[in-house]
Amino acid sequence: MKKVLLEMEDQKNSYEQKAKESLQKVLEEKMRAEQQLQSTQRSLALAEQKCEEWRGQYEALKEDLRILGTQHRELENQLHVLQSKLQGADSRDSQMNQALRLLEYEHQELQAKIECLQGDRDLYSSETQDLQEAMWPVVPNVNGGDCYSTGSVPG
Repeated sequence: MKKVLLEMEDQKNSYEQKAKESLQKVLEEKMRAEQQLQSTQRSLALAEQKCEEWRGQYEALKEDLRILGTQHRELENQLHVLQSKLQGADSRDSQMNQALRLLEYEHQELQAKIECLQGDRDLYSSETQDLQEAMWPVVPNVNGGDCYSTGSVPG
């Protein structure tokens, strides 16, 4: 019986040793799991922080894009207004150029008429002078000198 007790004692010690070893393994796995959990929690916290930063950047970029879109539409409207004004100015410029050409043409015609009239005036003035000289020849002066008539008929 003593032998049986000793065997039972050995078995008990063996079971206890195995139980301790198993418990030690479980504790080590638990420690590793807790360390891994802490590492994962730190990674999660960092990921959430990055996510918040990116969300903030996304919101800021979205607002910038909205502002740029508004500015773009305003600039397009201004461009259309300026293009309309430019078309109006081009049209007025064309009309003014046409009016200027017409005035230049009229000026040339009037200048030609002026030159023609001046030529006629010079011709008529010369002919008038010739006629006056032919009609009122030199009349002797009472004092003995010659004088030209002033247009009155001598008596």
